Amino acid sequence: MTNEADRRPIAARNLGITQRMAAALVARGASPNGISLAGMAAGLLAGLCFAAVAWLPGAAWLSWVLGALLVQARLMANLLDGMVAIGHGVASPVGELYNEVPDRVSDTAVLVGLGVAAGWVSLGLVAALAAMLTAYVRTTARAGGAPSDFCGPMAKQHRMALVTALALWCVVVPGAWGGGDAVVVVLVVITIGSVFTAWRRLARAAAALEAKR
Repeated sequence: MTNEADRRPIAARNLGITQRMAAALVARGASPNGISLAGMAAGLLAGLCFAAVAWLPGAAWLSWVLGALLVQARLMANLLDGMVAIGHGVASPVGELYNEVPDRVSDTAVLVGLGVAAGWVSLGLVAALAAMLTAYVRTTARAGGAPSDFCGPMAKQHRMALVTALALWCVVVPGAWGGGDAVVVVLVVITIGSVFTAWRRLARAAAALEAKR
């Protein structure tokens, strides 16, 4: 079972509807690891939808809508897998792998997909690496004895909220279906924010470890 201190603090866990969904999945014997994989599949499909903005410009608005929905489905799966694991009361020996690896795959797919949409794949790759850096610092610090730190300003939920807002903007604003400059701006913000987040987590981890000594 996941330690509470190692869980990302998410207010939605306390919502009645979320708890009912988790209870229904537990009652049906759903696998937490399977839910994690479903979330990764949603992330991969979201990335493909965003890339399709460049590949199929005539249906760009639909690609943005589907991408936004799939990003939220990915986040819902990320929320429910831990709740279901706790509901089962049994820790999987590979649960940590299923908790971390699909997230890195999903982040990469979504951000590279945005890079394709903007016609700047390299920027999407840089944003994905920066996002991965935040997780690397968190897991390395925890392995070294520091508490898990999910602080922002560009943690996973912040990145995906920004991506969702971008997708919806590109749907509702006339002439913005292709994304263009808006996608570039968001990728730059995610890159800079993620690097700052990684530095902040590193500094906080160092302070925590020094305090232990």
